Amino acid sequence: MLNGLWLGFFVVAAISALAQWLVGGNAGIFAAMVESIFAMAKLSVEVMVLLFGTLTLWLGFLKIAEKAGIVEWLAKVLGPLFARLMPEVPRGHPALGLITMNFAANGLGLDNAATPIGLKAMRALQELNPSSTTASNAQILFLVLNASSLTLLPVTIFMYRAQQGAMDPTLVFLPILLATSVSTLVGLLSVAVMQRLRLWDPVVLAYLIPGALLLGCFMAFLGTLSAAALAGLSSILGNLTLFGVIMLFVLVGALKRVKVYEAFVEGAKEGFDVAKALLPYLVAMLVAVGVLRASGALELALDGIRHAVSWLGLDTRFVEGLPTALVKPFSGSAARAMLIETMQTHGVDSFPALVAATIQGSTETTFYVLAVYFGAVGIQRVRHAVGCALLAEFSGVVAAIFVCYWFFA
Repeated sequence: MLNGLWLGFFVVAAISALAQWLVGGNAGIFAAMVESIFAMAKLSVEVMVLLFGTLTLWLGFLKIAEKAGIVEWLAKVLGPLFARLMPEVPRGHPALGLITMNFAANGLGLDNAATPIGLKAMRALQELNPSSTTASNAQILFLVLNASSLTLLPVTIFMYRAQQGAMDPTLVFLPILLATSVSTLVGLLSVAVMQRLRLWDPVVLAYLIPGALLLGCFMAFLGTLSAAALAGLSSILGNLTLFGVIMLFVLVGALKRVKVYEAFVEGAKEGFDVAKALLPYLVAMLVAVGVLRASGALELALDGIRHAVSWLGLDTRFVEGLPTALVKPFSGSAARAMLIETMQTHGVDSFPALVAATIQGSTETTFYVLAVYFGAVGIQRVRHAVGCALLAEFSGVVAAIFVCYWFFA
């Protein structure tokens, strides 16, 4: 899948450049494409320097939380809910703890760190699966919720914005939180319909109703604020939440007599290894995206979407942020490359860059997750997983666009 996507970028770029040269005599297009290759290779290394620090930092804190029992406590708290949503998984089964850890890593925006944990969870669920090739209901629900992007604290998005010189990297905190809530809710409801889950069960309602009421009241409060006040509140809450999570992990670890320094270093080593493995993929995708942009092919595609949106009488400013949405279902590295390229082209705090950042934080690499998670356990028949995951993905993109107009337009 990634091989075809990467190759496709270069083929489309080559066709676009040849057409411009033969039809318009634009010979400089090839020089621009070559220049873009080296520029993007340099940018990849600059991004990776900060990514090394970010992943190392957050996996260190996540290890403290794990050793302090915070993850285990979350598993116990969510146990009754999972017992209703995944009735085939016995209470206390290791899969529930791994699922919780996966959701915690996703919630902190550590999508790359969440993948190895998610693969362990999928293998644990496969042990309970009576079929070796057909996805179980529990596996589908886990995957769709994973693909709906359970991002509560999008640390890596903040990192990318900081690396590109944003005055306030956490400005997109609330937009991402609202958009990802929509995608997750749609993902859960779609699976519940397909699997006939009893969401009206008193235990399930005891979890969902307070969360829905809290989110509804919060959105009603946000509706009373101006755009400037919304941006300011997003910044304050983003920074407070980020610092609060760090202090919570450290203080609980200290109270539980965890050797917090040693635990942090242990997790940080894992983060360094995860970040180190990302560099080749980031270089490959950023170079391909740079060539695609320099060839004019990407702008041509966006022009088509822009004209269609304009014909419908809608505002077209969000179109420049759509490249991230178009490739996100296929590749996280390609979407990161598109996000960074949008920031570089339009400015880190421009409306298109804010839309792209919100989309990046509230959607997931649906086809990649399907291929990796199900492929790791030999699942060939995925049943309704693709449809539910794509519906959640589409809902997240639409919600991200609307929320950005609400906050920043």
